[in-house]
Amino acid sequence: MALPLLNREPPSQIVIQPRHHENYVVLPNYFSLCNDIITRRRIKFTVIAILFFALVYFSWPSDPDTKIVRMHLERIRVHTWPVPNIDITLNLTLKVHNVDVYSLDYRSLDVAVGYRGKRLGHVRSDGGHVRSMASSFVDAELALVGVRVFSDVVFLLEDLARGTVQFDTVTEVKGQLGVLFFGFPLNANVSCQVLVNTINQTIVSQNCQAMVRKH
Repeated sequence: MALPLLNREPPSQIVIQPRHHENYVVLPNYFSLCNDIITRRRIKFTVIAILFFALVYFSWPSDPDTKIVRMHLERIRVHTWPVPNIDITLNLTLKVHNVDVYSLDYRSLDVAVGYRGKRLGHVRSDGGHVRSMASSFVDAELALVGVRVFSDVVFLLEDLARGTVQFDTVTEVKGQLGVLFFGFPLNANVSCQVLVNTINQTIVSQNCQAMVRKH
């Protein structure tokens, strides 16, 4: 016996829809971008400021470094009549070192020499020129005749017997620092205590200090 054929419908097809990929546009954070720009500008401004102040610091004019490199006692004589006094002849060699990037033109160099706080005399030299970052040497002779320091003659004789004498010096440099068309007036003063060995005519020690600068 034949079985009846059943009318079967074909199974429904399962359609899988493809997933649509959504496109996103990522925008940068506006505030973060502004902060980055501000930070970069601050860094740039800081670097420029540092470079500017460094340029000003290294180019700012400074007093020349003056130092007595030789002090030779040529002659010393003590007179007791008619008025107690002494005669001293000193040969000085002064070193002027220009520490600036500018050249130095000095009109005069004046060196005053004293002993135990009392001024003996001074000597002045002519002007000169010192290149930037260079040095110049100036020779001068100081002749002191009839200096009345009778109250300190005993101490001076004792120092001479020991072979060392300490002199006080004040060096004044007048001139101008400049480069091209720019110039800075200069009036520098340096005070030194110079200990001289009178036996071998050498400088044992020297202690210098810059005095108040005048322009």
